[in-house]
Amino acid sequence: MIAQFIKQNGRKAFAVLPYRQFLRMKQKLEDYDDLIALDKAKADPANRRSRPFAEFARERGYLK
Repeated sequence: MIAQFIKQNGRKAFAVLPYRQFLRMKQKLEDYDDLIALDKAKADPANRRSRPFAEFARERGYLK
């Protein structure tokens, strides 16, 4: 990662990085957030009940 640091009062305060690197980092963080949300949803007991897709589709009238 290529970053340029800007100091404020003698301490690193900001990092400037190329826009493409920023976009890649942003996408990875969003993917990570999605993974955390998925893990939480899987752990929720309300989401444990499952059934075959065909059963769901018949209830909705998609299959006969």
